[in-house]
Amino acid sequence: MSPLTDEGRKDVFIIDDSLFDRSRSKKVELLARVFDHCSMRYRSGFRMLTLGWSDGNSFVPASHCLLSAAEDKNLLCGGKACDGRSLAGRRRLQARRKATDVMVELVHSARCAGITARYVLFDSWFSAPKTMVSLKNQEHLDTIAMVKKSKTKYLYKGEKLNVKEIYSRNKKRRGRSRYLLSVPVMVEKDGESIPAKFVYVRNKSKRKDWLVIISTDTELSGEEIIRVYGKRWDIEVFFKACKSYLNLVKEYRGIFKRIFA
Repeated sequence: MSPLTDEGRKDVFIIDDSLFDRSRSKKVELLARVFDHCSMRYRSGFRMLTLGWSDGNSFVPASHCLLSAAEDKNLLCGGKACDGRSLAGRRRLQARRKATDVMVELVHSARCAGITARYVLFDSWFSAPKTMVSLKNQEHLDTIAMVKKSKTKYLYKGEKLNVKEIYSRNKKRRGRSRYLLSVPVMVEKDGESIPAKFVYVRNKSKRKDWLVIISTDTELSGEEIIRVYGKRWDIEVFFKACKSYLNLVKEYRGIFKRIFA
């Protein structure tokens, strides 16, 4: 893809998952109860965790894996006993791990294959402090992601506060600005900490509500963080195309391979 893109474009890794529906199956190995965010109900199947590369104009799927349930209460069928050193054994062990841990492995494998990017984009389901610290310190990649309005604490002006408390303590920008607030914070996990920036934006679906985007690249402006995060939508288009035109998860499953000359 390097000859087909421009060096001025910010190329990114995008990570997201989609339901691999196996509702008719009863005895599929490692079959699990998976929550479907479209229908807002649990279904039988797997989570198809996908890593893609994009420059904003083109999207290329780079790697993927099927995830079962990390907790035994959501597991419907057990797995076969096998040697954990074999490829089949490693895949079975990987399927039972948390998605936030597996996504770091997918990024590492893509970089080992020679695929490069400047940022890693994902939504609020994967935006754990441990994930962002691992990507920054281990893979030397910055993160731009949506953040949940949860009780997770971030270091702000010497205090540990959540995103709601930080928002309430600052004055918002007036007028038609693209964002409401931009503040520096520190992300901490297991004794490690990295600097980051929160950008609060208006929620177009609810005018009185707001959303939070975090960037571990503190040199970017608020407008640039919003612009780069907008590239994450490419993977949603990819999932839609696979399911609508390729009958993915029901009649057809394809494995994409990159062939080097």
